[in-house]
Amino acid sequence: MAKTQLNVRVDEGTARAARERALARGMSVNRYIEELVRQDAGEVGHTFVEAAADFMKQYESVFVEEFGPEREGRR
Repeated sequence: MAKTQLNVRVDEGTARAARERALARGMSVNRYIEELVRQDAGEVGHTFVEAAADFMKQYESVFVEEFGPEREGRR
């Protein structure tokens, strides 16, 4: 999907909160804002799947360590 730039002005408190929440979720502020808008627009299911995929990528090594490399990639 093609991306377009959108510039917005917010107060410093809102900007700080966006940065902190994005950092806590391990994502960019751009992606964080994009996901908030998608959720508000009714794409919660799609956002959930993306977040689950991100979670699995982020913690892949933990799953491999817990369940062993022989199970990696099995469905």
